[in-house]
Amino acid sequence: MDPSPLRALIVANPAAGSCSAELVELLASRCRERLGPVAVHRTTGPGDATDAVHRALTKEPAGRRPDLVVAVGGDGTAHETAEGMLRQSGDGPRVALLMIPAGSANSGYRMYWQDRPWQDALDMVLEGNGEVRRIDLARLAETGTHVFLGSCTGLGAEILSAAGAAPGSGRARYARLLAEAAARYRPYPGRVTVDGTVLAEGPTVLAGVGGGRYRAGQYLLLPRSEPDDGLLDVCVVGGRTDPARIPELTRDGSHLDLPGTAYGRGRRIVLERLDGERLVLEHDGELRDRIGTTATFDVLPGALPVWAAPRAQRKG
Repeated sequence: MDPSPLRALIVANPAAGSCSAELVELLASRCRERLGPVAVHRTTGPGDATDAVHRALTKEPAGRRPDLVVAVGGDGTAHETAEGMLRQSGDGPRVALLMIPAGSANSGYRMYWQDRPWQDALDMVLEGNGEVRRIDLARLAETGTHVFLGSCTGLGAEILSAAGAAPGSGRARYARLLAEAAARYRPYPGRVTVDGTVLAEGPTVLAGVGGGRYRAGQYLLLPRSEPDDGLLDVCVVGGRTDPARIPELTRDGSHLDLPGTAYGRGRRIVLERLDGERLVLEHDGELRDRIGTTATFDVLPGALPVWAAPRAQRKG
């Protein structure tokens, strides 16, 4: 077990699916019962969480800098919060991230706490019964950005084009959008290379890269992934698979048994589109469709400390 934290910064995204004022106040109250200084920052737009965390870790007096950063929102909020933590100088205090699930998918929270209520997760951290894991991240070389949970091309990115205007919220909305996208999707000609060796080449339904097992909180795209093994996992579903089957198969990892599916692990993963058209991909729920024909992911081992349930208490 790791020592309980002393000071906290709560970063709450009011635009997240279930991030209410009541939730934030309850969370802050529980933290103040156990900790010293507890600051609350409500984000105002894209990038604000990153800036707020960076300021708290570099500009505040040393005795008031948080050693616990709590991200209240979805996977996008967690991603921005992590970016702020990564910007701190090397001589800063030890600080770890705790995710509170208040978004649509909450894949990051599920990876480290399964379906445990957030109140229980918070109590474990504050009582010193949690575990800090230094998780691996990826860097997308073409943009220089960090990848927190993972990235996906093909079908995994297709649904984001329609997501903005679609009604509803939560995992059910994502499942509906994925089924609709799968029904009309056509594979693209692709190639995936792992540490210089070709893993798969040909018609591609999707290629997923990262350290997180779950996408959209419910699909086990990378079921063998360990987030702190110093490697990136990659799964490629080839064109022999009907895209309409993907939602069902990735619920429990059955897609790994399909002919034409390839799974690998390495320190550098390269995804390519071979017909000269732009490779459309997403990472951490954000669409990236302006990077050209190639996406190169390099692992950053142990880059981010994250609070998690002790390994003996996690099912997977």
